[in-house]
Amino acid sequence: MSGEHAEPAESPEVVVRCQKDPSVVIRLVDQRFPDQYGVAFSVIAKADGLNARVDGGEVWVWDDDLARFLQGLADDFRGWDGERVWSVNHLALRAVFHSRGHVSLTWTLRPWISRDTWEASITTWQEAGEQMATLAADVRDFLLHRSGGHD
Repeated sequence: MSGEHAEPAESPEVVVRCQKDPSVVIRLVDQRFPDQYGVAFSVIAKADGLNARVDGGEVWVWDDDLARFLQGLADDFRGWDGERVWSVNHLALRAVFHSRGHVSLTWTLRPWISRDTWEASITTWQEAGEQMATLAADVRDFLLHRSGGHD
């Protein structure tokens, strides 16, 4: 099939690139909807010497919302004490506020829910406030976007 006849719309994705080291990247990809109550997706982590992927990450309406978690971080752009954590089956996210308005986001991928297997973590650095708000909006769009054919 030639490229000019392929479907024009690509699958939505979110790319989170580290501000300190642009080669450190998290990608949320391959979003799909198992039913009306949830969204499943894959997570890819890339850094120097690391290329990890977990499939089957799922977020359900009764789970804490990743976009809401990120928006809360953006809303608290003046900072907070300690660590904030969001987690579902195959993905955990730890956020720490640092001086000069930066947030470290440590993304931990686990292929299985139990801890009897590998896990990989990378940290991206984001600016608090606007950059975090943009990330929250991108994640919200990714989790809610349902492609239902041609528009």
